[in-house]
Amino acid sequence: MRRWAIRGCAALAVLLLLAGFGYAWEAPGGFADRRLSSAMGLHAGALRIPIGRTPEEAVEKFRHFDTMRVVHREAVEGGVLLFIKRSMQPNGTDLQIEFVRHTWLGWKWGMGGGYGIGYGEPGETGVRTLLNYMTMPNKYPDVPGPYPLAVGELTDASISGVILKTSGGKPGKYAANVVEYEPGKRLWFVLLPGFASVPYTVQALDADGNIAAEKTLSDPVNDTGDIKTSANR
Repeated sequence: MRRWAIRGCAALAVLLLLAGFGYAWEAPGGFADRRLSSAMGLHAGALRIPIGRTPEEAVEKFRHFDTMRVVHREAVEGGVLLFIKRSMQPNGTDLQIEFVRHTWLGWKWGMGGGYGIGYGEPGETGVRTLLNYMTMPNKYPDVPGPYPLAVGELTDASISGVILKTSGGKPGKYAANVVEYEPGKRLWFVLLPGFASVPYTVQALDADGNIAAEKTLSDPVNDTGDIKTSANR
């Protein structure tokens, strides 16, 4: 009995030690936040990322957005991607993408970013905007996250899909996930392997699977923009 009691006490001590280390790692201002601060070029302890009960709460606590509407959730390794609309522009678009990590303490913001594009009055430039995009590279390889990735919205009903080709590093071809988050509103995204790098070629496909327009992206940092075609096409 004494032997079992000693073993039980030893196991409890190990569990308490692991729990203490886990708390020190994931608590706001802990080792994980210090690592991210260092990777971002900030002084140690600059980030104190709060814990949320849900991914949405984690983003709200960290970002302090005035308004946010989650239009899609995508489960990824280690957590979830939230696709967020913050304002509904009549002649433009905005999209925010936030990666939220799942920890034993709860949910924590991990990385993210967003963009907004205005188009002016429809038809005034003589071209049609088919889709818009934002690329997010793998800036911090030692920090958990589903990067690199490319995301955007389909802004023309004639476009049925998106293909992204990579030629930097190991060439590849990836079909985008397309999500209709409300009638007539669609977003697209591609989760790329960690080794993928620019240049990327983004192809907008018509209903028959033909290339309606394409664009090569070569900016190694976050890149945003759109792909257009002739209004008469």
